[in-house]
Amino acid sequence: MKLKNTGFLLATVSLAAFAGLANAQKVDLVKNESEKKVEVKIDGKSFTAYYYPGEKTLKKAVLYPVQTARGTVITRGWPLDPRPGERVDHPHHVGIWLNYEDVNGNDYWNNSDAVDHAKRAYGTILHTGISNVKSGKDKGELTVTANWVDKNGTLTLKETTTYTFSGKGETRMIDRSTTLTAVLDEVAMPDIKDGMYAIRVARELELPSNKPEIFTDAGGIATKVPVLNNEGITGNYRNSNGVEGEAVWGKRAIWCNLTGKIKDENISVAIIDHPKNVGYPAYWHARGYGLFAVNPLGMKALSDGKETLNFKLKKGESTTFRYRMVIASEHLKDTTLNELAAAYAKSK
Repeated sequence: MKLKNTGFLLATVSLAAFAGLANAQKVDLVKNESEKKVEVKIDGKSFTAYYYPGEKTLKKAVLYPVQTARGTVITRGWPLDPRPGERVDHPHHVGIWLNYEDVNGNDYWNNSDAVDHAKRAYGTILHTGISNVKSGKDKGELTVTANWVDKNGTLTLKETTTYTFSGKGETRMIDRSTTLTAVLDEVAMPDIKDGMYAIRVARELELPSNKPEIFTDAGGIATKVPVLNNEGITGNYRNSNGVEGEAVWGKRAIWCNLTGKIKDENISVAIIDHPKNVGYPAYWHARGYGLFAVNPLGMKALSDGKETLNFKLKKGESTTFRYRMVIASEHLKDTTLNELAAAYAKSK
């Protein structure tokens, strides 16, 4: 009888482990004012950092770099830290960020020192403060503020963002809640392609491509490559409706999952939408070259004109964008992501 009970107990423990059940891990947030960052460590290992270097380096604050539980970097290095074999397109694609291409006619998405500011109006998101840094045994919380200013420095939107970082086993999670409040009489964010919550991933997580490209060496020197070497390029998208590959672009979905492999590590990077967001379930602006974004406001551009939103806020009005990002050292199954999405939907 004792043997049977012991066997049952072992079987139960094995099933729990197989199901990915694990204790929440300690999260430490460490302010590093000299380097203008707040470092995030989970279970004693580096995960990411909230990085706010100022507009001379970046036109918004970002989470950068981002690592798996095993220490593998999943974000592109260029332009901050170039690595051999990377693409050198879109210098504004850095780490994880949130912004939009058209806010009262100012482009916040494409702004960088690489563009000609005389030819187009570009906006900048200025980090203004850190109001809460809280480590914890099962999660860490960071609350920051920022000002969205137009090309003339006029304040347009005030931002308050709370990041919640957590980890279990070899899974890491970032919940981002960003509240934007209009300062001007009207703030218009018309339907446009480039937005809104995004990550630019490492070369290995891109989708294989046969198009000619431009790559950089470790010193940042660009080289034109007429035919791509797809060795080790393993990425593939899949959304909550079962659509795969580059076909996820311009499709609505509750979540989208990018899977791939870096060296011998299977990796998933998933973004989950929240039902309280404008435009839920959102359209996805996910590209094979490594840009992985969800855009709740770009309906006309992403639906090929079938839908239009043209979102606006009046002075004093606010809207909140909520997203969950899951980074796992495995290829997450649909059932797991559906469970994570259902749990996230119940949160505030």
